[in-house]
Amino acid sequence: MSVVGNSGYRVLIYSHDTFGLGHLRRCRTIAHALVSHRDDVSVLILSGSPIIGSFEFRSRVDFVRIPGVIKLSNGEYTSLNLNIDVDQILAMRESIIQHTADVFNPDIFIVDKEPLGLRGEVESTLQMLRHRRTRLVMGLRDVMDDPVNLREEWDRKQCVPALANLYDEIWVYGLKEICNPLEGIDLPPGVEEKMSYTGYLPRTATRRPAPEHGALGLEEPYYLVTTGGGGDGVNLVDWVLSAYETDPDIPVPSLVVLGPFMGPTQQNEFMKRAEKIDKLSVITFDANVEVLMHKSAGVIGMGGYNTFCEILSFDKPAVIVPRTVPRLEQYVRAAAAEKLGLVRMLTEDGGRDPREMADALRGLIHQPKPSHVTVPNLMGGLDRVGELVDRWLPPQMAAE
Repeated sequence: MSVVGNSGYRVLIYSHDTFGLGHLRRCRTIAHALVSHRDDVSVLILSGSPIIGSFEFRSRVDFVRIPGVIKLSNGEYTSLNLNIDVDQILAMRESIIQHTADVFNPDIFIVDKEPLGLRGEVESTLQMLRHRRTRLVMGLRDVMDDPVNLREEWDRKQCVPALANLYDEIWVYGLKEICNPLEGIDLPPGVEEKMSYTGYLPRTATRRPAPEHGALGLEEPYYLVTTGGGGDGVNLVDWVLSAYETDPDIPVPSLVVLGPFMGPTQQNEFMKRAEKIDKLSVITFDANVEVLMHKSAGVIGMGGYNTFCEILSFDKPAVIVPRTVPRLEQYVRAAAAEKLGLVRMLTEDGGRDPREMADALRGLIHQPKPSHVTVPNLMGGLDRVGELVDRWLPPQMAAE
């Protein structure tokens, strides 16, 4: 393909985004790295995230917003904003995805996490692009779930046949020495040979300055308390606030980022509690949370994939409080990282004792940074993704 003028190579990335920010932020990181790596590549992201427009995108990266859905507590899906049947929403999503792929005609199609997409919505697009010899890539985070749960889920969704019959490559954004995301899955011959472990995806702080900490009543040093999207971060925030309420003399203040998907009632309750504590500042959301983390003295988080990558990238001592419902993903990652000495993990097994969290907050400023442990190729993910793309796309050509 010629790369002269407005033409060039095209990468399409699918992110289903039914909950939280993790999938979108990972795909955005990969997209930005690819256009930085090559000036002949354009990237288009398909996303169901309702707040994708809140993020900045580099030149040659754009997105198509597909109608959003959310997963209910009973496991069923429903429309995020539209008052129409979920089957109609899914049909709309599938049609938009396929039509976009048809017109964009990518050289590489990267699917994040779900081999067939939400309720199989990407299968028809995969079949279409396979006939066009588009390179089809399955992108997996380092940990999917507890092996037993993952096997049951993937059997139900017919994911393994998709890996065997549709995909050319499987990229794992982690290290096998830490976690194998497909552990416990009975893989047919050839699938394991498709897997490439890239290492974790490093992050950088944007050049745009962070909000004035003084305006938040906060001065450095401070801890960053982050819940990611916030939809499941209530317990973490409650535990941290309780620690400061119980022990007002914790020496380091904290900035708490609640997350855009935390319920408004819970947000208001936490803000009222924080107003009574001099050492706490609370904001709802910042699209450039990397800047806040970069300037922090330590991190208290839930241990999602992106938070973990940021902790390692900015070399911050961290206390991880992983969720265990509905997935054990965060717990598996945090336990492996603690075993290596990269982070400290707290669990709610004994309840949320405020004194236990207060002790962790007091010790965090003196806790060793992740860099005191040497793990080869730990943060080589984006360089490796660039190499994998180069294997498929011809060398860059100079414009005439």
